[in-house]
Amino acid sequence: MKDAKISLFEGQKIRRHWDDEKELWYFSVIDVIEVLVNSSVPKRYWSDLKIKLKNEGSEVYEKIVQLKLPASDGKNYLTDVADTEILLRLIQSIPSPKAEPFKLWLAKVGYERLEETADPEIAINRALKTYLKKGYSPDWVNQRLKSIEIRKALTDEWENCGVKEGKEFAILTDEMVQAWAGLTTREYKNLKGLKKESLRDNMTNLELVLNMLAETATTEISHKQQPKNLEQNKKVVREGGGVARANAPTIDKFGLK
Repeated sequence: MKDAKISLFEGQKIRRHWDDEKELWYFSVIDVIEVLVNSSVPKRYWSDLKIKLKNEGSEVYEKIVQLKLPASDGKNYLTDVADTEILLRLIQSIPSPKAEPFKLWLAKVGYERLEETADPEIAINRALKTYLKKGYSPDWVNQRLKSIEIRKALTDEWENCGVKEGKEFAILTDEMVQAWAGLTTREYKNLKGLKKESLRDNMTNLELVLNMLAETATTEISHKQQPKNLEQNKKVVREGGGVARANAPTIDKFGLK
């Protein structure tokens, strides 16, 4: 389960997860209920509904699964999720004027993913248009899209070295950013006044270039050294971050230490 994302329905966040093996989207049930019923306590609503479904012997209840999804504190927690088919059945048990629009949204989300699987360029073009609509310059967008490719190469390398996705990825990213920027990721975000927003989406062109250099160097060094554990990987990312630091003589000009 790799492709973790947040999508929007009428401006509200829906956490979702793509299963490459099954080729299915899984959606957070709590998020869907919050959208459909506008409840301030969606967990209580879902708890009552689960009891009702269980007592009725509903197939929907039996097919709810749990996956780790990111919460508001940035950590991953086990969360009830359902694939599109089960979610459509679940929606039938929730009286809401938003039910039909939400069904159409689900169908659209599924179709877009099938398109992107068949032709990844569609996903790239979609991301390009989204960034441009947000007011980013074409030059910045090109850098940002390139940074996604470079980051993917690095995380693939980490996985090959046995690094665990999630906490260990975050630890190594922190070490690398600190090596080139002199700040932890949290300190960097605080400097920019960010909370839940993406740090990379708020980097300048220069910052993106330096971060890409750090990640590219880290990937290459890892290829050569083949680190075997987290501590060895920490050494590699510090070295990779140091390459970017050495090539950033004007680093103080954009507010970093």
